[in-house]
Amino acid sequence: MVETNTGTVLFDPFITPNPLAVDIDITIIKPDHILITHGHGDHLADAQTIAKQSGAQLIANYEITTWFEGKGISNVHPMNIGGNIKLPLGKVKLVQAVHSSTMPDGTPGGNPVGFVVASERTFYYAGDTALTLDMQLIGEQFDLDFAFLPIGDNFTMGPEDALRCAEMINCNKIIGMHYDTFPYIKIDTLAAQRMFEVRGKELICMKIGESITL
Repeated sequence: MVETNTGTVLFDPFITPNPLAVDIDITIIKPDHILITHGHGDHLADAQTIAKQSGAQLIANYEITTWFEGKGISNVHPMNIGGNIKLPLGKVKLVQAVHSSTMPDGTPGGNPVGFVVASERTFYYAGDTALTLDMQLIGEQFDLDFAFLPIGDNFTMGPEDALRCAEMINCNKIIGMHYDTFPYIKIDTLAAQRMFEVRGKELICMKIGESITL
C-alpha cells in the first residue's frame, strides 16, 4: 500500500492466506483505490473483502473488473494496456507485463499488467513479470523516483533480471516484491542487495507490516 498526500492505493492484496502475514488485520485497511495486476489468487485474495469494507475503487484490466462485478463489486474502473486515467492521487498508466493470468475459478484473467503512478512521486509497480525490452520505454517516458520489482525468480524475474530492469527504467531505488512467500521463491536477499549496491542501486527488502517513507 502506498499513501500519498492525495490518496492511498493498495496493490494486489494477498494477506489472509499469506503464511508470512498472519499478524496483519485486514479490517483496518481502507485504501481509496485497489489496483490489480493479474488474476492469480496470490494477488487478489483479499481484494473483494477490502473493496466492500472500504468502498475503494478497484482498477484492473477489463476481464478482472468484470469478474469482480460478478462478485458484487460495483465501484470498478476497467483499463487496458497503454491507457491512462486521472485520479485524485495522480495519473495512472497501464503497462505491459509478461506473465500469465487466470482467475481463481479458472476463467481467463486477460493480459497481466503493471502500473506507473505519477503522484507526488512517480513510481512503477511491475506486478509479476519477466524482463522485457518494453521496460526501456518506461525509463524513457517517466522520471521514476522508485519502483516495485519482483525478485523471487522461478515465476518472475530474479534479482539479476530485476537489476537489469532497474537499469533499463533508469531507477536507483527498488522495492523488492514477490519473494520468500513460498519455497519456490525463497532467495538470498542479502546477496541480492549487495548485487544492486555494486551497480549503484538500492534494493529495499521490506518486512511484512513495515512502513517506510520515500
